[in-house]
Amino acid sequence: MRLIITLIQIVVSVALLGLILLQARGTGLGSTWGGSGEFYQSKRGVEKIIFQGTIVLAVLFLLVSVASILVK
Repeated sequence: MRLIITLIQIVVSVALLGLILLQARGTGLGSTWGGSGEFYQSKRGVEKIIFQGTIVLAVLFLLVSVASILVK
């Protein structure tokens, strides 16, 4: 049982890492090179799905981590 939980944790962590990297790619360097990053932009389409997926995977990772502590 512990092996299965560990494998699930590895898969979830790799997927979470991938979604975080996809989000970081879309931010750009506008404010770094003098552009103003002071406007609010709502998330739409694929960006919104990636954002929500990141939240779901983060919560799932937390739950699997707690489960791995409780299972002996």
